[in-house]
Amino acid sequence: MRAFVVEKYGDQSGMRAAETAEPRTGADDVLVKIHAAGVNPLDLRIRNGDFKTFLPYRLPLVLGNDLAGTVVRVGASVTRFAVGDEVYARPDKDRIGTFAELIAVHQDDLAPKPAALTMAEAASLPLVALTAWQALVERARVRPGQKVLVHAGAGGLGSIAVQLAKALGAHVATTVSTGKVDVAKDLGADVVVDYRTQDFAEVLDGYDVVLDSLGGENLAKSLRVLKPGGTAISVAGPPDPAFARELGVNPILRLAMTALSFKTRRNAKRRGVTYSFLFMKASGDRLRELTALVDTGKIRPVVDRVFPFEETLQAMEYVETGRAKAGKVVVVMP
Repeated sequence: MRAFVVEKYGDQSGMRAAETAEPRTGADDVLVKIHAAGVNPLDLRIRNGDFKTFLPYRLPLVLGNDLAGTVVRVGASVTRFAVGDEVYARPDKDRIGTFAELIAVHQDDLAPKPAALTMAEAASLPLVALTAWQALVERARVRPGQKVLVHAGAGGLGSIAVQLAKALGAHVATTVSTGKVDVAKDLGADVVVDYRTQDFAEVLDGYDVVLDSLGGENLAKSLRVLKPGGTAISVAGPPDPAFARELGVNPILRLAMTALSFKTRRNAKRRGVTYSFLFMKASGDRLRELTALVDTGKIRPVVDRVFPFEETLQAMEYVETGRAKAGKVVVVMP
């Protein structure tokens, strides 16, 4: 089958189109013909080798973390799906590979595709929607009336997180560039901070939750807008000890992760708030809950641009250079 594979970690030169073997399917697996795949910053970070210390993929690696498609075969123990079903998913972190014609996905990580969405729209959702859900619902437990700051509210993750936070009854602020202010308002943000002309840490205060997707100085400043007892959740900040325990890494790597996040955790503690690193997990059940929000119009996908599958490398470059105006970039099969 055709696929885009990482042959060596680094920049775009380490990735190419290739012919690969059809995936093997176990008793609990569903073989999916991929119609569309989302492109995420996570794909770039995996390609660059940013996670190779704790996600030791064997190269060559088929890249890609989002899919929408049709079931073409089911394992002997599969009970939730049948051939012909339209589905969508974020495969488990150890079984990625959606920049391909076919993929085998465990039935627990798969969900029926929202009926009202196109394949491209559905493929834009799983990773970012699951990340937003796990951050705001499972970890922060956002309640009606709380104040939530979502950074990069017009981006792939931010555009869904803003909508989810509003659906949970929160007062939502977000940061965007000048040209994306109207997009953020249209998504439901109550307060929109243009980071090119304003410093969010100077104009926002008393927030219960911050969802950070930028890391670095942005994360450090985010701690200042939280009220005592608040929490900052980051998908781009340093891994913390809880994440190390969750992965079950060796003691040396656990110490390294603890050291990486020490400064951030110390600063958070001094301010009476908490810091939490999030690396989302695949879950078909959570996707089903998100599907209900899509079906009722509380969450809608935001697709910036669609590329043909043959231009997957160009799609990744488009994301890497920050040219997307709002939402996700998707590649589609012919």
